[in-house]
Amino acid sequence: MGTEATILHADLDAFYAAVEQRDDPALRGRPVIVGGGVVLAASYEARACGVRTAMGGWQARRLCPRAIVVPPRMSAYTAASRAVFDVFRRTTPLVEGVSVDEAFLDVAGLRRIAGPAPGIAARLRRDVRDQVGLPITVGVARTKFLAKVASGVGKPDGLLVVPPDGELGFLHPLPVHRLWGVGPVTAARLGERGIRTFGHVARLGEAALVSLVGPAAGRHLHALAHNYDPRPVRPGRRRSSMGAQSALGRRRRSPAEVDAVLAGLVERVARRMRAAARQGRTVSLRMRFDDFSRASRAHTLPRPTAHTATLVRAARGLLAASADLVAARGLTLVGVTVSNLADDRFVQLALPLEGDGGRELDAAVDAVRDRFGAAAVRRATLTGKGRDLGEAMPMLPD
Repeated sequence: MGTEATILHADLDAFYAAVEQRDDPALRGRPVIVGGGVVLAASYEARACGVRTAMGGWQARRLCPRAIVVPPRMSAYTAASRAVFDVFRRTTPLVEGVSVDEAFLDVAGLRRIAGPAPGIAARLRRDVRDQVGLPITVGVARTKFLAKVASGVGKPDGLLVVPPDGELGFLHPLPVHRLWGVGPVTAARLGERGIRTFGHVARLGEAALVSLVGPAAGRHLHALAHNYDPRPVRPGRRRSSMGAQSALGRRRRSPAEVDAVLAGLVERVARRMRAAARQGRTVSLRMRFDDFSRASRAHTLPRPTAHTATLVRAARGLLAASADLVAARGLTLVGVTVSNLADDRFVQLALPLEGDGGRELDAAVDAVRDRFGAAAVRRATLTGKGRDLGEAMPMLPD
């Protein structure tokens, strides 16, 4: 950890909705919802009415009847993300992408040629606004964790600098849910003990936190509550997992429809893995239900693979094991993630998994899609009504 605040966390504001407002002047200053069945993004005007990402479309329209609902344009969001990251890289070579709309930047080495970090952050915001036409919030601090917290507090369209001598004074009054890694369950567990702010967490000893939330989470929260975060900004860091998900809406889907969507998601992930020369061992299934509860299941294969059929079999096994849960609660979202990734050059000499043949078919399908587009070849099971996965979400390069 340096002695100056030189780490920036840059986060685009309501990214998808902001792109829509940028491209259509009639939408500016009005509540905008991207996505009809499930909210993919909401402008700040819509958020003021209580609309949130991942909310059902019917609920969002009930909260905000004046909202304008627009279909997603993934190609436009991908182009905007690339333009913003070009601005980031012109600012500093030390850029670590977190997602398509946020990144960490290390500007410690630029002081002599570009001035102190707050000035660099101000110019970065101006450049993104002038060159890409989008609002962006930047947090500046000594650590990645605190820079991310600062950008969250500084939203929308703001710049917030946390000086080294004011870190704990800024951090400790904040609600505990802003701690990186604290979800609703952990926040509720802490709240039951009267632990509602960073300061409350900091006043607990590490042993007490471990007893409340477990060893890994307890040590993690204790470190962050004291702003201990030695992680550097790491450009070019490879993914540890790849995934895809699809919102199914509130209409009950037949097992065949869910299976078709699941297979399509696995196929999408497997293709990305092969394009990035990666293979993975652990297949995880994520589910969200009618009552907004969630569940996940995982299976680890004996050896890494990027073979579509092998990964589909693993995902189907996880879904079959969850059949009673799906029948009882109704499935509104399904997602697949493959983790424990390795470069395929390190595993290509391993014996293939049983039934892991058909690599030639995978390669042939990939070649056709590379030449003629992703829609050139599709699974027959995805041609039925309600089974279209839609456009792939924009993502950082793998």
